[in-house]
Amino acid sequence: MAKYKKSDLIDHLATTLELSKRQAEDAVQQTLEYVTKLLKNGDELTLTGFGTFMVKQRKGRVGINPKNPSQKVQIPASIVPRFKAGKGLKDAVK
Repeated sequence: MAKYKKSDLIDHLATTLELSKRQAEDAVQQTLEYVTKLLKNGDELTLTGFGTFMVKQRKGRVGINPKNPSQKVQIPASIVPRFKAGKGLKDAVK
């Protein structure tokens, strides 16, 4: 299984859409910034057939220090980004 990076996405978009690499890079960067802005505001973004980007509240909990398993550590509540795959994406990767 190959691992791809942001630069691979930029190269693919530039080639497929006949854009300069700079234009493709700007498009990817603006998309990522927009998704981040929405999530920071607590909003969610649904791309029908692909999936939904959202934030969820994670409850605080007690964890274990891996360096000292007898030591308990309180992990505070936090807000975390999540992605829920849509039916189209799920079906495509089956």
